[in-house]
Amino acid sequence: MRMAMVGLGRMGRNMARRLARSGHEVVVWNRTQSKALALAVEEPRVAAVAALEDLAAVLTPPRLVWLMLPAEAVDEHLAALGKVLEAGDVVVEGGNSDYKDDPRRAKTLEEQGIVYLDAGVSGGVWGLDEGYCLMVGGPREAYDRIEPVLSALAQPGGHLYCGPAGSGHFVKMIHNGIEYGMMQAFAEGFELMKSGPYAQHHDFAAICRLWQHGSVVRSWLLELLTDVFDHDPQLAGLAGYVEDSGEGRWAVRQALETATAAPAITLSLMQRFRSRQTDVFGDRVLAALRNAFGGHAVRKTPDQGRL
Repeated sequence: MRMAMVGLGRMGRNMARRLARSGHEVVVWNRTQSKALALAVEEPRVAAVAALEDLAAVLTPPRLVWLMLPAEAVDEHLAALGKVLEAGDVVVEGGNSDYKDDPRRAKTLEEQGIVYLDAGVSGGVWGLDEGYCLMVGGPREAYDRIEPVLSALAQPGGHLYCGPAGSGHFVKMIHNGIEYGMMQAFAEGFELMKSGPYAQHHDFAAICRLWQHGSVVRSWLLELLTDVFDHDPQLAGLAGYVEDSGEGRWAVRQALETATAAPAITLSLMQRFRSRQTDVFGDRVLAALRNAFGGHAVRKTPDQGRL
């Protein structure tokens, strides 16, 4: 199958590679053209175009264009594609987009006869070799039509039709919220071990390997953590600064909008916010209050000593 991949970041580039190595012909476009040209040199089944508008001319109708872009760039690129694509063509939005944007985008393209699918994509940088997990929303017939591409990208059993427009990104949003909670639980567990009475005896990499054999917490995340501890047993080379992606915030928003309790996901997001703060003013307020009502000792800033 001949198709296009728009956006060659960490995910899009490897997805294009996997498709090409599975026998598909992939035309790629990237804002930084050198990335597209380099990929075309590396992969015999990949060709690069200089302009987004060129995709329509080099693809045979009905066309398939897959977007892997930052969420804030999607509408701009959809508008540009809408001017050159034709009725019957399919656009897949595979980035980390808010599911609430998908019905609007689908309706806009539908007015031009262009079919819109939203696809949540999981697999990270390992997807090239291991395959991706794909959660797809939109018209079922379009999902069935691009099934060869989905099967090439995914692990066996690794793609699913989730429902109408927005459902793919919705399932991916929940997936990432769960991921936040799982990662936070591992982080807290190892923190407890590091601060516990047997810390000097613990080999964290060995514990990770142990838990991969018959334990109920065995997982791919734990496998990745094993490799991390093998290379840096105390994580001395890392700063404890953790970013968050949009899906975690959107999952918490969903919990608020539907009055659905999701404390683990919510607190894991809050903990990521906390990881980026130093000398938090709110902590100084807490310390001042404890001193004010209970006379508890407080610590002054280094140049003022301690009370």
